[in-house]
Amino acid sequence: MRTHCVVAIVIGTTVLAAAQDHATEMVEWRYVGADQASSKYSAVEDINLDNVSQLEVAWTWEPNELPNQEFSTRPGSFEATALMIDNVIYVSTMYTRVVALDAETGQTLWVFDPEAYRTGPRGAGPGGFKHRGVAAWGSGSELRMFINSRDRLHAISAANGKPITSFGTEGHIVLTEGFPNPVTRDEFDQTSPPVVFDDLVIVGSRVPDRVQHRFDTPGSIQAFDVHTGQRRWVFYTVPQSNDAFGADTWQDESWRFTGHANVWGLMSLDEERGLLYIPTSTPSSDFWVGRRVGANLFAESLVALDVRTGQREWHFQTVHHGLWDYDLTSAPNLMTLEVDGRSIDAVAEVSKQGFTYVFDRVTGEPVWPIEERTVNTDTDVPGEIPYPTQPFPTKPPPFAGQGVTIEDANDLTPEVHRLALEQLRTYRLGPLFTPPSLQGTLQRPRVDGGANWGGAALDPTTNWIYVRTSEGTSPNQVCAIDPNVADVDVPYTNNCPRGGSGGIFRSLDGYVPAERSPLGPIPLIKPPYAKLVAIDLNAGDIAWSVPFGEGSRLLRNHPLLRNASLPDRLGTPGANGPMVTGGGLVFLGGGEPFLYAFDASTGREVTRLPTEFRTSGNPMTYRSKAGRQFILIATGAGPDASLVAFALPMSS
Repeated sequence: MRTHCVVAIVIGTTVLAAAQDHATEMVEWRYVGADQASSKYSAVEDINLDNVSQLEVAWTWEPNELPNQEFSTRPGSFEATALMIDNVIYVSTMYTRVVALDAETGQTLWVFDPEAYRTGPRGAGPGGFKHRGVAAWGSGSELRMFINSRDRLHAISAANGKPITSFGTEGHIVLTEGFPNPVTRDEFDQTSPPVVFDDLVIVGSRVPDRVQHRFDTPGSIQAFDVHTGQRRWVFYTVPQSNDAFGADTWQDESWRFTGHANVWGLMSLDEERGLLYIPTSTPSSDFWVGRRVGANLFAESLVALDVRTGQREWHFQTVHHGLWDYDLTSAPNLMTLEVDGRSIDAVAEVSKQGFTYVFDRVTGEPVWPIEERTVNTDTDVPGEIPYPTQPFPTKPPPFAGQGVTIEDANDLTPEVHRLALEQLRTYRLGPLFTPPSLQGTLQRPRVDGGANWGGAALDPTTNWIYVRTSEGTSPNQVCAIDPNVADVDVPYTNNCPRGGSGGIFRSLDGYVPAERSPLGPIPLIKPPYAKLVAIDLNAGDIAWSVPFGEGSRLLRNHPLLRNASLPDRLGTPGANGPMVTGGGLVFLGGGEPFLYAFDASTGREVTRLPTEFRTSGNPMTYRSKAGRQFILIATGAGPDASLVAFALPMSS
């Protein structure tokens, strides 16, 4: 009996030691989306529901990037998600510098600067320069980083940040060579990192799509040899011949001069099958598209490509003949679902319009029916021919509000309600996919979501996805363009200043202030203005939905709301997204100076961790070589930006 006790103690001690060793193993975050499937999930559970409120700032790192008067450039929002490989952090900055940091301390190891600010401001957009991460290839001494900076792709050594001179010309290649309808360097930009697979590095494109030139550059996916930089294949998101699949969806051969349908969001990869999933955006020129009549493939589509050849395997178009800037912006999530007793290798894409599209990722067949439904095509815009139907998923239900009626008028106070009703009556209201108008259509979801580039996070142990929504409206009014504007070939755009809920309106050169309404920053519709939503993809149902964020100080402190009894969470819209962990937590930032932690099973806010600046990137996590779990998130914009690392106190 005594012998048995000794054996039991020895076995128990061995098991405990093994568990402890496992709990201190280094766990990396090798991709911006955690993995090629873009789960944004880590199984590390050292930080969990019981101790997350004890997190403290372990270290911070500041980009220290400033506006450059010589080139009229400025750094925008710090939106990058870092990688952690072999105890080193790799992150891109707003000006697309690449920085290596010690994962334990945040100490700078090296910096690579492509001097992207020298290219000027235009392609970067009105918000300034921004970038969302790097891609890694190889391991050990062969490990290299790829950064797509404006119209260049750079290969650099992970050991020292030096260019890999055998790649292209002294370590970089030009991404715009050989395009149909050439694009100038200052109009081409990159915000999302490449995809790497075997000996390929694959990049998308971002060309401003607000205004249509007489000949626009089509969106593209390009694959290059990781060693030499030689282009191996290219896929254009707008067909480039009358014989090409999809050309018949461009009436009067409008594919010849229409461009964009960019792939500016993150892509995902089924490594086993060699299938690359690309989300595409709206073709030029967004809001008046009378000269590109038809469905316009492959714009606003999820497209599966053979990653080795660039050949299309299947596609699904989520918006026909887009008029609303409803780009597909986020990385598709790959998972294996259990639906009605069947195992389905699936891909799910969350969208700006608040839908979740779920497909068999091999065949492209919808997991649940997606119905083509008749939509409102009434328009007062000369020359516009809206598409008669649009696709509506039957499951899961929409995760964001859709369409606007007079009953949606903001009623936080009687005076706010009166003013909201007064303004709503000046707009054209209607359901989702109501066309833009000369009068002005109030569009919901707004042009930036629904969901945006932050996308959804997937817990592969439950097949629940978590998505942050923006719930506001966009005043979509088109008006005539000055015919004397050089090299612009559309008669209308949505650059009309007028009062409304948006506060800013598009112009040819970016954004101009709107005529202020009495409501100022107060939205015309009821709160909440942002939510965090959990969707059970095995069932196709919404598991829970909670308001996200308190709302801006400008909103909460507005004179019209001074004596109002406001909800604790009015909601804070934003584009970034969540991360989910094995500790039962969903982490999310955005719009406010906090990193939030939620109970993944219920949506309960467990804690909020203060940051000096507003949180602006997607969070990531890793366990360092020393056995400590960190949570990292980018915060701030311009000169007021920092990468913040949270961890449990060393004593714990």
